[in-house]
Amino acid sequence: MTEHLWDLTANNLARKIADGEVSSLEVIDDHLSRIEEVNGWLNAITRVLADEARAAAKEADKTVAAGDELGPLHGVPCTIKENIDVAGTPTTQGLPVFANLIAPTDAPLVERLRKAGAIPIGRTNLPELGLRVSTDNPLHGLTRNPWHPDRTAGGSSGGEGSAIASGMSPLGLGNDIGGSVRNPAFCCGITALKPTHGRLPAFSVFEHDQNPALSSQIMLTDGPMARSVSDLQTAMKILNGRDPRDPRSVDVPLNGPDVKRRAAVVKNVPGAECSPSVIEGIERAASSLEEAGWEIVESTPPGIDLCSEIWAHLLGSDVSLLMDAARPILSEEMAKALDSDITEQFSSEMMNPNVIHTERTRLAREWSIFFAENPVVIMPTWPQEPFEHGADLREESRHELIEILRFITPANVLGLPSVALPVGVSEGLPQGVQCIADRWRDDLALTAGSDIESSLGVITPIDPITS
Repeated sequence: MTEHLWDLTANNLARKIADGEVSSLEVIDDHLSRIEEVNGWLNAITRVLADEARAAAKEADKTVAAGDELGPLHGVPCTIKENIDVAGTPTTQGLPVFANLIAPTDAPLVERLRKAGAIPIGRTNLPELGLRVSTDNPLHGLTRNPWHPDRTAGGSSGGEGSAIASGMSPLGLGNDIGGSVRNPAFCCGITALKPTHGRLPAFSVFEHDQNPALSSQIMLTDGPMARSVSDLQTAMKILNGRDPRDPRSVDVPLNGPDVKRRAAVVKNVPGAECSPSVIEGIERAASSLEEAGWEIVESTPPGIDLCSEIWAHLLGSDVSLLMDAARPILSEEMAKALDSDITEQFSSEMMNPNVIHTERTRLAREWSIFFAENPVVIMPTWPQEPFEHGADLREESRHELIEILRFITPANVLGLPSVALPVGVSEGLPQGVQCIADRWRDDLALTAGSDIESSLGVITPIDPITS
């Protein structure tokens, strides 16, 4: 037994439990102790499911003792973002008005994790309605980044990012409409996958979540978060596939045909100036792939800047329609920021909807042709280091948001799979990259990420820095 079980990845924990080296109850108790130790400062987990998790662990240990067949995550703890239904707990969306909105059933992906043997140990924080790239709300407060007390943990799945990076959980679920699993992965030094749109089903029992806006129908997907690419691969084997409650979801094999091991490396895009540490991280990732036998070329897929514009108009137009209903339940600060965005960016120069969808189709075709020659694209996650708390709400800095997301938005607009992973540490903050592939080739993005990780290693869990 290691000194701390919370140091281990989900796959390692599953192997030790299956082999009888440790019990599931020991694993759960060690993670509960870690939560008690660090969550008071980080505020990443909003609801600890201690009694439920211990009861499930005892049942898991009985299954091991009986010699019954075990799932791939048997007895392993996990955490779930508070906008994904977990039976018996509230789906709060980070809003006081939903603080007691108890879900009677699990979301499809939570069902699948439980069936694989995973044990939910806590719910994690998010911003109001998931509409920020930082994590703070009037219901639960601010989530801190374990690497730096004054820098954002990312959003909107920032609670997951902070919890996984600090050892409170080895694996979790978030969602991504504008980098919401990849932003925290970058900020907190963990891995995350935004899957191909339609690969994973999403459903909530609550009516207000059953008819999402057009931007959500086109760009939003749930996805796994972890500390290793191997854990993401395990999670995808469990989570993949159609559920009839989500008519957009489909059954597509996880692995596709062999392709050339060639990666296009992107270091800059129009409108986003990358810091030296970001460029250093990209070069480190490219060198790792080259050492693993990949051919590396510097080449940029077409229309990355246009992807950002389309993303902003798709999301902005839906937010503008949402605001009349949402304004009374949002904090004054959040409502003011969203109203400002709508007034400044989406009123007089709104892109014609026909143009949006015509251009999306054209870009999807051009990127698909690009992927035929370059099966994987390696590029930054964010162009700059994580910003200070609250900067995404301040009027003088909100215009920088689109610049921050220049590398993030193409995967959402075009429905592409993207793996975010750390590649090092610079001046006390994580460095990270994305591995992006064509639709339904999540396996290629994961393979590239795995090859990079094999060379550079993992950098979490860490003890939180508090001053």
